[in-house]
Amino acid sequence: MSVWSSLVGQAAAIEALSAAASGHGMSHAWLFTGPPGSGRSNAAVALAAALQCPDAGCGTCHECHTVLAGTHADVSVVRTEKLSIGVDEVRDLVRRSALAPVGRRWQILIVEDADRLTDQACNALLKAIEEPTERTVWMLCAPTVEDVLPTIRSRCRLVALTTPTTEEVAGFLARTDGVPAALADYAARASQGHIGRARALARDEATRNRRRDIVAIPSRLTSIGRAMSAAAHLVEVTQEEAAAITSELDAQDKADLDAAYGVVERGRRPREYAPALAAMERSQKTRAKRRHLDVIDRGLMDLVSVYRDAVALGLGAPGRLVNEEIRDDAEALAAASSPEQNLARITAIFEAREQLLEFNVPPALALESMMVALLTDPAGSGPSASVPSRGGAHR
Repeated sequence: MSVWSSLVGQAAAIEALSAAASGHGMSHAWLFTGPPGSGRSNAAVALAAALQCPDAGCGTCHECHTVLAGTHADVSVVRTEKLSIGVDEVRDLVRRSALAPVGRRWQILIVEDADRLTDQACNALLKAIEEPTERTVWMLCAPTVEDVLPTIRSRCRLVALTTPTTEEVAGFLARTDGVPAALADYAARASQGHIGRARALARDEATRNRRRDIVAIPSRLTSIGRAMSAAAHLVEVTQEEAAAITSELDAQDKADLDAAYGVVERGRRPREYAPALAAMERSQKTRAKRRHLDVIDRGLMDLVSVYRDAVALGLGAPGRLVNEEIRDDAEALAAASSPEQNLARITAIFEAREQLLEFNVPPALALESMMVALLTDPAGSGPSASVPSRGGAHR
């Protein structure tokens, strides 16, 4: 099994990266782009392993194992739980990039979510990329090239990843995790090509149940009251899911801080402990906010998939639905609304997404506005005909 085994449906990218690791087309700076779940960071880490490997990515040697495990001394990965990556983090990376590698090959610095770099951080990074040391390699990951400053992306070699097909994702789940065929097919469709999401759906019944609850929302939007209730419910369930994810991390952070200041051993808190605790709590609050927004965003994309299915049915498009399990609901939506109306509803979801992620609108307000828009006739003529519930009966 080579270092490229985790990249699903990326044959063209693997070919180019393998050639670079073998010395053909190597660059000191790389930009990996692709939709969420396509494996941008996995591709960067795989290239890092191949560059450190004496056999260009065998997947079995010590170098490959340590890079893939995140413990290689010459490979640094920046992952942020915050809403942005600040200049201090980047300056620390720049200082590290100037050091000679411990081993015989490369000093590699990987920046996940490079689209979250602040303006100051971008300026600090630009100078390092413009004047790299001889054995330093930068790898940036972002959804699109437009998410990175032109001055930075112009100095990087671009690797564009694509969304893998349902068949490719299902095959990957069956091959690597032993997922039964029917469940693998469901997870692959429901994830819409997002590998991490597909694995979560395949492994965890609670995750599947939360998704089923979200994709059932459109069939329940039959009044203003139900729209407001749906918004409140979505805020609540996403908060619960985000809290479940962050609570473990918060507890570990607190234990690490106590250990660092010897709180348990000494039985008292030193003077420096209080400001460190306050800084940690601020960081945890920021992480919780981002995690909540990430969970909401995933739910919004699940909602989009239902209206996408309704559009496909309304236009008579060939192929299977994303949500074959609720085909009756999608058919009811298609019967009650035109494709144009359902496209307008998809637009309303993306507008809510922008309000949340770009303009910091409180989730409850953004989701209430969105749910009413999903209920309302996009043409502006007032409330639309009620969307039939499962089975086609109006409420």
